[in-house]
Amino acid sequence: MTAMPGTLPDLLDHLAATLEREAAHSTEQGRDQEIALVRGRLLQTVGNLHLYEFFLPPDVIVGADLAATLLLGEEAEPTEGIVLFQEEERLVLQLFDAIGDVVPNATLVPDTSGLALTTSRRLAEMSKAGSSYTLGPAERLLPILEAGQSGDRGTLEALTPTSVLTPLWQDDLSARRQKLATLVVELIRANKRILLVTPDHQSADLVTLVAARAMKAAGLTFKSWLSRYEVATSKESAGIPLPDLGFEAQMHQFYAKSRSDKAALRKKYDRFRELTPILAYKAQKQKDLDEVRLLEWRLLTQLSDYQAKIKEIDATLAQYEQLPIWRRLSMQAVGKNVESLREYRVIYERYSAGLRTEVDIAKQRIDELIPEATVPKELKPEFAELKEDVIHLGGTKKIRELLAAEENTNRQAFVQNRRVILTTAARVAADELFRKVRFDVLIADEAPRISAPLLLAAAGLVRERIVLSGDLREVTPHGAWSLDGDLLPAG
Repeated sequence: MTAMPGTLPDLLDHLAATLEREAAHSTEQGRDQEIALVRGRLLQTVGNLHLYEFFLPPDVIVGADLAATLLLGEEAEPTEGIVLFQEEERLVLQLFDAIGDVVPNATLVPDTSGLALTTSRRLAEMSKAGSSYTLGPAERLLPILEAGQSGDRGTLEALTPTSVLTPLWQDDLSARRQKLATLVVELIRANKRILLVTPDHQSADLVTLVAARAMKAAGLTFKSWLSRYEVATSKESAGIPLPDLGFEAQMHQFYAKSRSDKAALRKKYDRFRELTPILAYKAQKQKDLDEVRLLEWRLLTQLSDYQAKIKEIDATLAQYEQLPIWRRLSMQAVGKNVESLREYRVIYERYSAGLRTEVDIAKQRIDELIPEATVPKELKPEFAELKEDVIHLGGTKKIRELLAAEENTNRQAFVQNRRVILTTAARVAADELFRKVRFDVLIADEAPRISAPLLLAAAGLVRERIVLSGDLREVTPHGAWSLDGDLLPAG
């Protein structure tokens, strides 16, 4: 039995070196040999991930959470995926490409050494990165792993819960998980980000359902807080739609809505751009129409004045002989005699004729402008609403920037918005996404079945607290918490 190193960095270096040797040994033994698969079928598709079921030859064991390549024949491109779990001869794979509803046969090439190498690099990085990882809570695991390596259950039973390390040892699995679910609800209400890891994907599915039911009973919107990182292998249970709680399903739904919103925004923006010149043209024509109407009014006013003067002259000429002599003399004194009045009348008639011509031209122009300036009734409220939306969104420049921005399905940003992430400890160690994501609390369900390297890889991502749950009867010498031999589970 390997002696426990005195410090966490020393332990991390020891485990990293052991895992590197394990990976080399796996390669030497040829564990990455091709495996023939038969009777493949599609179980479900969520976003860009596809869940497939295949069957293995008898007595073949494939490790869970291994990266794998699936060969489909010479004419088909190979596809990559992850082995989720094996039940006897049944193998469930999560693939990145769809390969049809039914696959008669395929060849699996597992990357057996890949998980060991990836975990080795993660532990070595944790040992040397320092400030990039908060290893305070992880250090509290040293005495637990030491006791677990020798199978010292008495020491583990005597552990006192603290604010940093909380053991939840209990034989009854159902009661123990119910306690975990209650704790998850409390942590969510305390605004904590939780990483909940399990030894296998079947357990992850079951814990997800228990936690979702507890959150639902507590009045929490579990679909908003809870995320099962892989495609769930189970279906709806007791009203909890487990497939909808998958990380990929949530992200796909989010970005589908984002694309829909973007399409709606583009449609509004295009309509706004379409209506803007039309309304601007109408406005200009209305301005022209107002000016021509003003001109018409002025012309009609002048014509009315001339008509009044002609009428006055006609009345004067008709009564001229009957006017008193003194009145005629006073008119003649200012140049208004019969001859001059007739000349004025001719001049006013000529002016009036010219004005009538200009009024006719103005009326014709008004008739032309009225349809050009008239805005259809339905366009005014539509444009007003579009204009209000454009202003609310920051103007056309901002909208152009939003529409021009490329959609980037940033998995890291999305996972950081989830309050509870459920996955296996192996996926935390192997998936690059978790290198930069940090949590407040780690909850390790069935912790005695999670190997020491994987448990530490997950513990290095938390800042405040670690909760270990499990059955102490599973803590045995040379068990999962062993520091030598094969550190990662084979299947």
